[in-house]
Amino acid sequence: MRCDVLAVGTELLLGQITDTNSQWIGEQLAAAGIDSLFQAKVGDNLARVETVLRRMLADADAVIMCGGLGPTHDDLTRDAIAAVMGVELQHDEGVADVIRELFAARGRRMAENNLRQAQVPVGATVIPQTRGTAPGLICPVIIDGVSKVIYAVPGVPHEMKDMLQRAVLPHLLQRSGEASVIISRSLRTWGESESGLNERLDPVIERLETEGNPTLAFLASGWEGIKVRLTAKAATHAEATTIIDRWEAEVRSLVDDIVFGVDDDTMESVVLQMLRDRGLSLGLAESVTGGLVAGRITNVPGASDVFRGCVVSYASEVKFDVLGVPEGPVVSEAAAAAMAVGAQRVLGADVALSLTGVAGPAEQDGMPVGTLCVGIAIGDAVMTRALRMPGLRDQMRQMSVISALDLLRRALTD
Repeated sequence: MRCDVLAVGTELLLGQITDTNSQWIGEQLAAAGIDSLFQAKVGDNLARVETVLRRMLADADAVIMCGGLGPTHDDLTRDAIAAVMGVELQHDEGVADVIRELFAARGRRMAENNLRQAQVPVGATVIPQTRGTAPGLICPVIIDGVSKVIYAVPGVPHEMKDMLQRAVLPHLLQRSGEASVIISRSLRTWGESESGLNERLDPVIERLETEGNPTLAFLASGWEGIKVRLTAKAATHAEATTIIDRWEAEVRSLVDDIVFGVDDDTMESVVLQMLRDRGLSLGLAESVTGGLVAGRITNVPGASDVFRGCVVSYASEVKFDVLGVPEGPVVSEAAAAAMAVGAQRVLGADVALSLTGVAGPAEQDGMPVGTLCVGIAIGDAVMTRALRMPGLRDQMRQMSVISALDLLRRALTD
């Protein structure tokens, strides 16, 4: 059973509203073991909605349409579905009564155009509304002699979620005639390009292309790293998990040196947990990143168990006067080392991480834009590393955050 998703609304194309509905629907379909291979967005134009819907039904067994069920002239989902079904819209007095009662219960006047929501394609089944005025629809349709189905749900998220769980998913599972589960697991990596990661995993990819289950995909996430996502389908959750476990081990055998976490892990949550497990506290000294590392750290619930604080030593004088950095060039490994030791002292931390560098637009201390110097102090041991970061100012600074945290992760591992 394949069910694709069509989001309707010009506001989605203009970027005025982010389409989180399609993402959520995709997650629910996967959890139910229903394949979903395509998602699309289309504006409020009847001809275009109908055209896209017909194209999607040519490939999918079912399509969930989200949005376009309101009472105004640009809510055209009902009309497009009727056109594809080859039927008329008819007034459903039962739906109309529910709409009237909702307005009456709220003490509000009902505009007559609200009764547009009581127009139902002939042959469709109404999904009763419990949280709004727009009912959903289950619409059987024959495409090239094959029986398929269109589901229409409101675009308001809480209304959509209610109808999907209450009516759409049970109907889909009944039509599919089979119970299965789809699960995914993402290994989060840092330190290798997408092409380099692909090359390292070629032996696994070749075998998976033959076996077909699970599938492997790369998700490049900027300064959050590159995810290697494994997706397996099986009759039960336990069977799917066994498949994922086996192939995760295969992937890790080739790239475990750059895997820092799984699924919802972030570099900062992983580092904090490592410090917590070792009973160590953390202090920061930031220059080029201006507090970005501290911001990422304090975004993690429970960071106060480990994190002591941060000295944002943006001005050279702060490095000299507060952290005890010797006067001289401040973009150097020597300065980064002194910053880390100073942060340990000032903040009373067991471990300190420091960052100094050049984000641009001009070079500093004779060092080119993109230079990052990292210092790590763990007890009495101090280590430094100089890196070159890509991109313009903001990208360089964000890349510096995860790169420095990764160096600290590796130091704690060693």
